[in-house]
Amino acid sequence: MGPSMEWTRILAPATSPLELFVRGSILYLAILFLIRLMPRRTGGELALMDLLFVVLVADAAARALGDYQSLTDALFMVLVLMGWNYLLNVLSFRFRFVERLVSAPPLQIVRDGQLLLRNMRRELITKDELMDQLRQHGVESLDQVKAAYVESEGKLTVIHK
Repeated sequence: MGPSMEWTRILAPATSPLELFVRGSILYLAILFLIRLMPRRTGGELALMDLLFVVLVADAAARALGDYQSLTDALFMVLVLMGWNYLLNVLSFRFRFVERLVSAPPLQIVRDGQLLLRNMRRELITKDELMDQLRQHGVESLDQVKAAYVESEGKLTVIHK
């Protein structure tokens, strides 16, 4: 007969659910806060909370393959992360101040064909990077742009003249 599986070790919680909840909560909220401080273009096309959620769930799931002592611990951690993600999405939908905490408002970087250099510096966007993005929106010259905004998820929105 082959080696038997230790079902108790695999399925029985090895860590207190309260500890897992506190660890997951602190980690989620701390990383959300820290990422919120970064320039928007860092996130790419995912909203900040979605990016954080995907990264943390992937880490928790990867730990289920070996680092956690039990699958139950890993599944509980994934549920904690899902809970925070869902709660913050609901709260940001219902309360504007929560939305402002978790998502940056659009930042204008071009107004009537003129670069808003201060805002570009704030987001660490060079003129070359901006022009590359504008060309992808069919714009050859700044004169064609009424306004351009960096959205909260890092995408560029262009309003043509």
